[in-house]
Amino acid sequence: MHALSTEYNILYNGSIALEQGKEALNASYFDNYWDVLPVERMQLSEEIIIPGQSKNENFTRAEEKAIKAIQKHSMNIEGKEKNPQMDEAYMLLGKSRYFDERFIPALEAFNYILYKYAASDKINQAKVWREKTNMRLDNNELAIKNLKRLLRQEDIEGQELADATSTLAQAYINTKVIDTAITHLETASQVTTSHDERGRYRFIQGQLYNKLGLKDSANSVFDKVIELNRKTPRIYMIAAHLEKVKNFDPEHDDRYEVAAFLRELEENRENRPFLDKIYHHTAEFYRNIESDSLAIAYYNKSLRTNSQDSYLKAKNYETLGDMYFDGSVYADAGEYYDSTMSVLPLNSKPYRVIKRKRDNLNDVIFYEGVARVNDSVLNLVHMPDDQRSKYFNNYVDELKRKAEEEKERTEAAERNNGLVTVNNQIGRSAQGGSDQATLFYFYNPTTVSYGKNEFVKIWGNRPLEDNWRLSSKGVSGLNPGNTDIDIVAPVSDDEKFNPDFYISKIPTEEKEIDSISKDRNYAYYQLGLIYKEKFKEYELAKSKFLNLLESNPEERLILPSKYNLYKIYELLGEHDEAEIAKNNIINTYPDSRYTTILKNPELVSGRDENSPQSLYEALYVQHENQEYAEVISKSEDYINRFDGDAIVPKFELLKATAKGRLYGYETYKKAINYLAVTYANTPEGKQAKNIESNILPKLAGTEFVESVDSLSVGHKVVFKFNEQKQDEILGFKTTLDTVLKHVKYYKLKSSLDVYDPKTSFVIVHGINSKQVAENFEQLIVKKDKNKIKPPYFVVSSTNYQIIQIHKNLDAYLNLYNN
Repeated sequence: MHALSTEYNILYNGSIALEQGKEALNASYFDNYWDVLPVERMQLSEEIIIPGQSKNENFTRAEEKAIKAIQKHSMNIEGKEKNPQMDEAYMLLGKSRYFDERFIPALEAFNYILYKYAASDKINQAKVWREKTNMRLDNNELAIKNLKRLLRQEDIEGQELADATSTLAQAYINTKVIDTAITHLETASQVTTSHDERGRYRFIQGQLYNKLGLKDSANSVFDKVIELNRKTPRIYMIAAHLEKVKNFDPEHDDRYEVAAFLRELEENRENRPFLDKIYHHTAEFYRNIESDSLAIAYYNKSLRTNSQDSYLKAKNYETLGDMYFDGSVYADAGEYYDSTMSVLPLNSKPYRVIKRKRDNLNDVIFYEGVARVNDSVLNLVHMPDDQRSKYFNNYVDELKRKAEEEKERTEAAERNNGLVTVNNQIGRSAQGGSDQATLFYFYNPTTVSYGKNEFVKIWGNRPLEDNWRLSSKGVSGLNPGNTDIDIVAPVSDDEKFNPDFYISKIPTEEKEIDSISKDRNYAYYQLGLIYKEKFKEYELAKSKFLNLLESNPEERLILPSKYNLYKIYELLGEHDEAEIAKNNIINTYPDSRYTTILKNPELVSGRDENSPQSLYEALYVQHENQEYAEVISKSEDYINRFDGDAIVPKFELLKATAKGRLYGYETYKKAINYLAVTYANTPEGKQAKNIESNILPKLAGTEFVESVDSLSVGHKVVFKFNEQKQDEILGFKTTLDTVLKHVKYYKLKSSLDVYDPKTSFVIVHGINSKQVAENFEQLIVKKDKNKIKPPYFVVSSTNYQIIQIHKNLDAYLNLYNN
């Protein structure tokens, strides 16, 4: 009675719950065909489950049934189990815990079977499941040892042998012993009674052969998967076909045959769920045979399938980005890299790699935009009147044609919308339902699409952000130059379809045209440097520098452009052009730094003390020594001397910092703003933008903090010197240091700070009490009192910072009557 009740009631219901749980796991599991598939279709979750909770209620129910069977129907009489279903109950208990990812309790259940039911017919299954659990706990070596002993000592066959060898194969895959794993998978695929398992094991075999570089063996195994056809899930057959396509050898295989086969896969209606993968591998095939246009078309087809495989989408976007990058179409490459990052996990390693690629494109995209827009404007400026009129007449005709088409589409959409609404109302009325949903604007895709188009026509492609209607926001990426053309403001239809309206927007003032030309020339120069230094695209760099020299550039850009052209000619092996460029520089600019380098090439390999980097480092040392006036003067000289060089923003930032230290907050604020605007796309410009946005607001306050006598508030004793010679100040500091060594109970030290061009401070540090600071002279021993004669004032560390930032010492002294 106990055995029958256990088997046909409790364990039966528990087994049903276990199977339902496994089906739910399989339905939610997504195989990653970009890597070797696991033998068992089970995805481990990273979600943390607290005790008493379960990832799947079906497994909880199965476990409860197993426990109920053990508690109510176990018949352990004189140390011997009389109910033959108890081993089945413990197997159900272990499996339910295993699939619920509670591996330690599952291991206990399987071990109990091995300990208590050695004569059970399920003993071999228990051993296999125990080793599967050990592998989940990363005990792969132990699993291999136990499974090898099982296969050696027991004469097992059929599905038990398939389970044991496939589990052993997974353990070898985990430990990177691929050839042995292939052998055991071969055994498992021959003896298993499940065609699903056979197809999976064969496919994994092919993947492992590919990892070993044995493409012929891999293709042979994939053919066996394909022969199973409808006996296994169709995805295995499709994946096997695509793996064979990946193994295509363009030197020996027939590319036309492969292309025809891919078209056949694409056109087969049964393959529609797998078109994302088929299109991707078709694109890979065409890229492999250097048919880039077809490759791009198929990558985009794969993206348009709305695939659920995020890795596939990321791979498509990244590959398209790389192709456009290799073709030097950097703006499009940047957009594809942006899309790649949108489907990758944030801050993952692939995400960081793509982000680094994308960040490197920021400058080139910006300057290409400036050059393109300004070139277009200048072309219109220099275009003869008759050609200009013809150009805009054609443009207006095209606008009218598009407007007519849009009007027809809108009218058709409104008619269809009315028809759909009426039909829906009739249908809903017949069913007694509400018609409110059909009337809601956002429930109708036609009206939504129309609204989006109208928004873009009026406002342009504006980013989703606060205050998006402000004219200062502009339309992203459309006006990188410094033109005054308002391309954002909405226009009436009369203006929109009037050629004279557009002609009136073309700049006519010489000053404005010169500004556009200068911006364009500077963009050419920066693009030449970027292509040469960052991307090693020497032909592109050469074309940019040549375009610049043909555009009547400012004098400051001519010499560095010629020198960079000389270096590019050398790198391209165009020695005759390099010699001409070298002689031109030497003859035209005999006193320049570049001529010195060309005449003395050893300066390039050695340490050139007159190089921009060396001069910057020397100036930085002076800044550290508080020689701020000298730093400001020399920075201005170097900025003019190296105008156009990449190091100029560094000098600007150093000069801004020195000005802030010497003249205070307002001067520093102006200098930082100038740097952020003028050199916006350099690292120094971005740093200045960050200072302007995040740091300057925190330094803006000028209110002094009331000093309190607290041991936690630092105070300083400050000796003020006006227009004294540096030697005198240093002499006093040396004397003060000697006196401070004799002070008991306090570890005091002094420093020299510059306040403004005429005032310096010698400061005593190490006092944490206002009262002690005010009675500083009482700390000095009697023999040293005559050595410290200059007057001093006391200030808290917070107020001293405010004094140095805002240069408001007089206000502080008047406020506190020091």
